[in-house]
Amino acid sequence: MSRDVSSGFLSAIYGQETDEVPICLLTVTHEELDEPIYISSDPTTRLSDDPLVYGTESRGEQYVFLPFEFTLPDDRSDSPPRVELTMDNIDRTLVSILRTFMTPPSIKLEIILASAPDVVEITMPVLQMSDATIEDHTISVTLVADALLNEPHPAGQFTPGSFPGLF
Repeated sequence: MSRDVSSGFLSAIYGQETDEVPICLLTVTHEELDEPIYISSDPTTRLSDDPLVYGTESRGEQYVFLPFEFTLPDDRSDSPPRVELTMDNIDRTLVSILRTFMTPPSIKLEIILASAPDVVEITMPVLQMSDATIEDHTISVTLVADALLNEPHPAGQFTPGSFPGLF
């Protein structure tokens, strides 16, 4: 699968040395949240002084800096895309938020360059959290693109009560 990205993005990714910084932006949505949670992988600018908050401003939204590592999925046809996120567990607020969800939240992943924060270079389809592992110092989250993985198979049975025309 090919992606249409700018030449500046390609030279930043493939260059041995570059001044460009690729930034991962996460938008977390859930029916139990009043508003989405916006997370950035880079402290691009100071968003507020009191309290001191760094993050990235992109397309009118302020994404709060939370250091995390991620692996982009490969474009294989035999398995759905999976993204692995690993965050530092320095504040227990994120743990309490994760534990309040009864259903998995939806997460949109976008990659931008720090020099052009309003231009989205790569957008992943909306992903769903399939599992989270909370340890003393890290939180590891697996995101999957195909929500059908959680559906039972077969979904129904051909019984006389469900399909009387077959019997």
